[in-house]
Amino acid sequence: MTSSTQTALKWTGLAVAFIVAGIGLIFGFYQGLPAQQVILYTAATFALVAWAWRAFTSRWGDGAKAAVVVEGVDAEGNPAQSSAKAARRVFIRKNRPVIAGLILLLLVFGICSITITGFFSVLNIISLLVLVGLLIFSAFMSKFVVENRSAFIGLTVLVGLFVVGSLKVEGFIYPANIKSMLLFASFLGLACVGQTMVALLGGLDLSIPFIIGSANVALLYLIGLGVPPWLAVVIIVVIGIAIGLLNGFLSFRLQGQALILTLGVGFATSGITQIITSLGSRFAGNVFGAVPEWLTNLAAMNGRTFGLDFPPVILIWLVVAVLLIVGMKNTVYGRYLYALGGNRTSASRLSISERRYWVGAYAVSGAVSALTGCLLLGWSGGGFIGVGQPYLFMTLAAVVIGGTSLLGGAGGYGFTVIGVLVLQVLTSFLVGIGLDYQWQQFIFGLLILPMVALYARSPHIRTQV
Repeated sequence: MTSSTQTALKWTGLAVAFIVAGIGLIFGFYQGLPAQQVILYTAATFALVAWAWRAFTSRWGDGAKAAVVVEGVDAEGNPAQSSAKAARRVFIRKNRPVIAGLILLLLVFGICSITITGFFSVLNIISLLVLVGLLIFSAFMSKFVVENRSAFIGLTVLVGLFVVGSLKVEGFIYPANIKSMLLFASFLGLACVGQTMVALLGGLDLSIPFIIGSANVALLYLIGLGVPPWLAVVIIVVIGIAIGLLNGFLSFRLQGQALILTLGVGFATSGITQIITSLGSRFAGNVFGAVPEWLTNLAAMNGRTFGLDFPPVILIWLVVAVLLIVGMKNTVYGRYLYALGGNRTSASRLSISERRYWVGAYAVSGAVSALTGCLLLGWSGGGFIGVGQPYLFMTLAAVVIGGTSLLGGAGGYGFTVIGVLVLQVLTSFLVGIGLDYQWQQFIFGLLILPMVALYARSPHIRTQV
């Protein structure tokens, strides 16, 4: 790296540190904190950001220098105008996702500092620096992790969120909170089974939340009619399979319309469920009744598994995850599913039935969504048609954050499990610091952007766009 480049990077780092510290200084005085405390925090922030920038730029300096040697000429073969400018351009181009992530982190920190009284504190500054350090670390190490890069980045983010939550939220690492996170992660993880399989083929299933809500209401309705609970669950799952088959057949016939079609089928399913269950009742979309004790034990916080103090749904999700992760990689069905998602033309030449696998993936999605709705009844104790609405966004977010390509052929359920855990730990952290649901959705969206930017750099995705 040339001396001019080093000077430019040094002054850029000082400018970034000055801006970050200045923002903190303004927020500190705006919130009425003591002047000595604000000055101390500002000085510490400036020093830490400047140090982190120096460590970051020195680590990437050799890579930028090598790139300048290769790219030091323009398109016509003439010498570049300035090695310093070329180095900056190469540095920015190669690290755009990291820079975007840093900007988003600072943006979220600034918004929270403005809107939440007392948010600007030593612990929050340390938490921000931990996240910044882990972002830089994951971006740097991902260059050396060719296989399963998305899993490595996801695990790094998960560790960072857990460390920050432990520092900031009292009781975050208590067994009760961990059990709560695993319980809700189990519901989301099961709902993501179908979404992951469909995504591996290049499709999307937006009927999942509507099937979950409809199953939740319909199950208690059938139990209220006198149907044995176990038989009612079987009926609901079979109906879920039928809805999935309908989604699969129609979306296969109308190639490229799966997004709108599954959304329409979902709305229709939710509507007809409310019509049927509201006959003779004034409460459309809600069904009240006695939930079987065994179903409550399966999904409630106080449920027990073989005498152990955790609900069986966590074990159910663990078993499903292991079977899917192993099966998708070591069975003919799994390999064919990846083949179809990667290249339909080549798969068809191998006599792989695209319609069979496409329809089958949607059928699995419908079945597991219906089962998730049944399990949520055991948790809530009452039927509510809107219980599945959060999963419209969350299932897609978990798949994307985990690193499964929405174009098909890359990823898997193991990656989705990481995405589910990241979302759940993040949700628990945001609730712990007092953010409302709207702000949680905003931060989830900001999280998806840099993650997609990082995953989109993989050769598999670039060759399909």
